[in-house]
Amino acid sequence: MTGKRMIGVDVGGTFTDVFFLDEGTGTARVAKVPTTRPDQSGGFLEGIRREVDDLSTLSAVIHGTTAGTNALLERKGARIGVITTEGLRDVLEMRRRDRPRTWGLRGDFEPIVPRDLRREVPERTLADGTIRVPVDLDAVRAAGEALRDAGCDAVAVLFAHAYANPENEARAVEALRAFWPNAHVSASSEILPEIREFERFSTTALNAYLQPEVSGYLDRLDAALRDGGFGAEFMIVQSNGGVMGVDTACRLPVRTALSGPAAGVIAAAYIAGEAGFPDVITGDMGGTSFDVSLIAGGRSMLAPQTAIDFGMVVRTPMIEITTIGAGGGSIAWVDKGGLLNIGPESAGSTPGPVAYGQCNDRPTVTDANVVLGRIDPDNPIGGKLDRLDVAAAERAIDTHVGEKLGLSTVAAAEAILRVANSRMAGAIRLVSIERGFDPKRFAFMPFGGGGALHAGAMLAEVGIGRAIVPRYPGVTSAMGCVIADMRQDFVQTVNATVDALDTDALAAFMQDHVDTGTRMLEATETRFEARETLFELDMAYVGQTHTVAVPLPVTVTDGRVAAPSRAAVAEAFDTAYHAAYGRLLPSGTRRVMNLRSAVIGKRPKFDLATLAPAGGTVEAALRGHRRVHFGDAWHDTALYDRLALPVDAVIDGPAILEQADTTVLIEPGLSGRVDPHGNTIITRKDGHG
Repeated sequence: MTGKRMIGVDVGGTFTDVFFLDEGTGTARVAKVPTTRPDQSGGFLEGIRREVDDLSTLSAVIHGTTAGTNALLERKGARIGVITTEGLRDVLEMRRRDRPRTWGLRGDFEPIVPRDLRREVPERTLADGTIRVPVDLDAVRAAGEALRDAGCDAVAVLFAHAYANPENEARAVEALRAFWPNAHVSASSEILPEIREFERFSTTALNAYLQPEVSGYLDRLDAALRDGGFGAEFMIVQSNGGVMGVDTACRLPVRTALSGPAAGVIAAAYIAGEAGFPDVITGDMGGTSFDVSLIAGGRSMLAPQTAIDFGMVVRTPMIEITTIGAGGGSIAWVDKGGLLNIGPESAGSTPGPVAYGQCNDRPTVTDANVVLGRIDPDNPIGGKLDRLDVAAAERAIDTHVGEKLGLSTVAAAEAILRVANSRMAGAIRLVSIERGFDPKRFAFMPFGGGGALHAGAMLAEVGIGRAIVPRYPGVTSAMGCVIADMRQDFVQTVNATVDALDTDALAAFMQDHVDTGTRMLEATETRFEARETLFELDMAYVGQTHTVAVPLPVTVTDGRVAAPSRAAVAEAFDTAYHAAYGRLLPSGTRRVMNLRSAVIGKRPKFDLATLAPAGGTVEAALRGHRRVHFGDAWHDTALYDRLALPVDAVIDGPAILEQADTTVLIEPGLSGRVDPHGNTIITRKDGHG
């Protein structure tokens, strides 16, 4: 990059977060503005304008977006058509014959492409790549014209075994692009050249479904930035935690499905690692959801696929994130059986919690925190309101929770938080204990606007030893946009036993991935400190359905890949399989299913010491006291300006540390210490953990 003024923007369900970094002056600033609906670009541009008047001075704008996620969840993507091989018209509808409710006898599912917009054409490629039936281009043109005339904005070409030989699909796509009115033509061999029809078809169809929406949104942002004088790199965070250029994001929008949450995990891994905690569980609590992820040894967990909603499978590398509806705006309600529930419905940014005074009358988690004194009603985050309406929040909690459960206002508010905390603790156990990780060896990093209010509860509920609250927890995902490396992922089906593996052909695939990835990195204006190439094989014993991820140590010298030996592949598989299952199958035949490659450009990281407090005293940071309710009693609680606390300051609970983007709660029995990077490390005062 040509300069050192960067800005990261993360659009969430309630707030749009901005992190501005000027490495030249060693300053960082943050901003929160309400997310604008339905067009999120309004909040995006308002947030940037709050921090930067002259866009020409910026060296990069990096964006974590939920435009794709929202379009999928709300089924507000484009009207698209599908052209597929004869006999495969209903693959998207049949799926894997699963049900939305495991124990139900039936379940409804409506594919994103209606059956009348799924057209078949004569063509056939066999699993070994042999073309038995060349594609009928006249039939392709006729199908494409019919779909265009039916009002389709995008089309996906999904041919059988196109991963083994893309020739038929490539010819069909060429014919379509000759007359299709826009660039929204997706081919499965370009999006996901991988075995298994449904996953390949689903990912490609969803890519087409998102293209008009996401590319239109990104094009509007790009044009607005350029009109404002911005002339540098505009990049988008991918679901794998890397970034890509806006042109790539417009072509492959399916890779942005978990863009914003992924950026938060990347920032958390970097912050925790610099603070000396390579093992950390993250908890991103925004207005709509609570997103949990696990980082072990400084590396986030990547999953090869995810289901955004039932039947909507995306097979592209994504950071493993577990999401529950327990955000600050999640609505508390009592069901017919008299049980208190939290979410999944959220008040979002509009109308927002009851205390926001925007015509919502149902209580949220934020309202409970306000009523218990944990959030300052005179200084609401976001900058749009002068004061929160505490009385309205109390009335809503009374009406919808207290009266139904026979509880006082305060007891009902405490009950709301206990249920919310229990749900959040369950999500943490899901990513740790249920996967064989002891949470006691991990630190908990809460972020998002509401995460730091619940750090102490997670220590008590899960048994985690300490929490690390980053310097700017409310905008951690926006900070992650600035930190993330550029990454390009590739996959290619191999489908061969190790004994029959053509290692030269495997090396040729690897070389093609390296060459393509390198070209994509070099096409950007970004400066890289280093480059890294990772190779991984999906492998299993013959007869097994599920594969294990097998890291493949391969040397890349001056851009050239050295072919791995069969013995090296076999040894790598044995190591990975034994680590996963604790045993090997001596009589089993090893099979290589897929090659996965990642070409990574390491972007310069800023020194977190830039964020550290300079001077100050604990006494000067004290802003007063407020009555705050904990458990079954009110406590006189000290209030501090968190950003004014000096390094090594120790604050014993009960205490509240306030800043523009969040509130940090240190409960009775806990203590917080400011580390050299400005993080607050929360531990038990008894010394345990």
